[in-house]
Amino acid sequence: MAQDLQAYEELTERLRKEFAAIHPVSTVNRCVSAALHGAQDVIGSDEPDLVEKIARRHLRVLAIVAAERSPRIGG
Repeated sequence: MAQDLQAYEELTERLRKEFAAIHPVSTVNRCVSAALHGAQDVIGSDEPDLVEKIARRHLRVLAIVAAERSPRIGG
């Protein structure tokens, strides 16, 4: 079941670039790790495409939460 680590490194790098303006590298790394473990535990799969989808959704939700917490101009 364990995929080649290169696939996870590539998806992690893609997500780091995609979310560079929003999240630090450590957050992206944690989301990928959590997505990997969650996929393995809940679904029994560690396919890189699935892990990437889960991690990307986590990162998007965290971005929404961060945006809601930031002070609003004129608000």
